[in-house]
Amino acid sequence: MSNSERVVLVLGGAGTVGSGVVKALLEKGFKVAVISRDGNRLDKLKSFVSPNTRDNLTTLVGNVGSEEGAEQVKEALLKTTGKVTDVVSSLGFSWWQGGPPHTQTVKDLHWVMETLLYSTFVSWKAFFPLVKDNTDYTYTFITGGAGEKLLMPGTGFLTVGAASALAFCQVLREEYPEVVCKMNQVNIDTGVATPDRMAPGYLNHLDLGEAIAALVERRSTSHTVYTVKCPEDLKTVLLDQNL
Repeated sequence: MSNSERVVLVLGGAGTVGSGVVKALLEKGFKVAVISRDGNRLDKLKSFVSPNTRDNLTTLVGNVGSEEGAEQVKEALLKTTGKVTDVVSSLGFSWWQGGPPHTQTVKDLHWVMETLLYSTFVSWKAFFPLVKDNTDYTYTFITGGAGEKLLMPGTGFLTVGAASALAFCQVLREEYPEVVCKMNQVNIDTGVATPDRMAPGYLNHLDLGEAIAALVERRSTSHTVYTVKCPEDLKTVLLDQNL
C-alpha cells in the first residue's frame, strides 16, 4: 500500500506534538485527518502545513473525549475519507503545575484524568476496530515521561495522569498480543516545542514529527516501546533502527 492510499488519523493533531506529526505525514504523501473541539485550532493547523499538501488534510470539529462524541465524529470521518488505515494518538497536555495534592480538589484530579487517560481510552475504543485486523495498518501512541517521575514540586497530578496513560498502553500490549495491526508506543521523556520556543534538550516538534512519520511509514515493528530522552534519540532510537 502506497502512502497516498493511506489515511492517518492524528488524534491531538492540532497540538504542538501532533502538528509536527501532521506536517511530516503530509509531506510524505499520506492523507491525514485531524479532529478537534476547537475549530480555530484546526484553522491554524491548515495555515501551518505546506500549501501544496493542504488538499490531503481533512479536519473535523468533534469531541473524542466522550463515547457519544467519538462515535459521531468517527461516522462523519468515514463518510469523508472512506477509511482509516493508521492512527497516531497524541492526546492530552504537555504541562500541569497546579500545586501539591493536598491543595487540589477531586474535580482537578478528574480533569487531569479525563484529559490524559479517559480521552485516550475512549478514542482507542472508537478507532482501534478500524485498523486492528489489517497487517498493513498501525496504531501508535505518543506518551510522556512525566508518568515515570515527579518533574518538580506541584506537578503531581501530571505524574498521576501520565502514569495512567503509560499503564493503559502496557495493558493493551499484553491484552492484545496477537493483534495483527502494528501497535507501538513512543514515550517522550523530554520537552517538545516549536522552533520559536526551543530550550536546551528539547525536541523540535518538526523533527519529532519526521521520526513518528517514519515509524508509521515503515510499519515493521509491533508491541514496541521507543523511549526518546534527547534530540539525538530521534535518530538513534527511531530513524536509524530497522523499523
